[in-house]
Amino acid sequence: MPTQQDLVSIAQALVAPGKGILAADESTGTIEKRFDSIKVENVEENRRAYRDMLFTTKGLGQYISGVILYDETLRQKSSDGTPFGELLKKQGILPGIKVDAGAKSLAFCPGETITEGLDGLSKRCAEYVKLGAKFAKWRAVITIGRDIPSRTCIQENAHALARYAAICQEAGLVPIVEPEVLMDGEHTIDRCEEVTEWTLNSVYDALYLDKVMLEGSVLKPSMVIAGKDSAKQASVEEVAERTIRTLKRTVPAAVAGIVFLSGGQSDELATAHLNAMNRMFQGKLPWPVSFSYGRALQQASLKAWKGSASNVAAGQAALLHRSRMNSLACSGRYSDKEEKQAKAA
Repeated sequence: MPTQQDLVSIAQALVAPGKGILAADESTGTIEKRFDSIKVENVEENRRAYRDMLFTTKGLGQYISGVILYDETLRQKSSDGTPFGELLKKQGILPGIKVDAGAKSLAFCPGETITEGLDGLSKRCAEYVKLGAKFAKWRAVITIGRDIPSRTCIQENAHALARYAAICQEAGLVPIVEPEVLMDGEHTIDRCEEVTEWTLNSVYDALYLDKVMLEGSVLKPSMVIAGKDSAKQASVEEVAERTIRTLKRTVPAAVAGIVFLSGGQSDELATAHLNAMNRMFQGKLPWPVSFSYGRALQQASLKAWKGSASNVAAGQAALLHRSRMNSLACSGRYSDKEEKQAKAA
């Protein structure tokens, strides 16, 4: 049975210098949307082949510390018969697992959701540990709109995140705590900052009450950014400054590290924001600041692959490129020049 020190060691490995996490935990329904964009049928073999392409990328372990998997994916195997979890470990990458059951409508709170999946979670976590998982992820969704978020929504999602985290640690899994304040909407960056601070304060209050060991946990937050339909978008530097200010106000120094979600940002903008935070605040933060991107790492790779075995090398090259760019951003060394030179190579 993993000890507290084991959990701390895993959490620290996930936020190792220059490394981030690949989120490849799309549900069957979500990946259908991705496959539709490249006209690939959403069947199990295509899902397996796509993940196989990603996970067999040579050198990926240089930039990626862990991969979040979907239940189906954790049980699948590479084309040579190696279970995906073992395949990742051979590259020095930790396999993780999405354990929530998705966001559902929150009773008496129109337009808001609560993430479900606590029922039977302890049993599922025990099984995932046997399958080789080292960490887990649970996503809560906070929407900004007219008269929302409500206090009910924030408190209930914070409580669910805390129960999930405690159950995971008891089972031996490092919990990634993901409270996402959605970019959807017309809200200003001021409103996003206000809601993000409120959300994170509530989450860490709940984690304390549920006795979660912060050193054995990782936070996966959204950035402080204006709604995508807002008339005024902030500069890269302002997003970096406001995001770090909010995190310093709310996230205890004991937390192992912070890995951002991209939340619908473009590939390069998500990298630029991460880079600005590390460039502007190098040596001034109590925790490492890294990435846990899904689409922002996979999108170019998916388009290059197109569902064809003949395009595997192109898909892998695209994934490796974006992983390296974000690795550079972890130390504030990413630039347009680096981006262009790597693409030209």
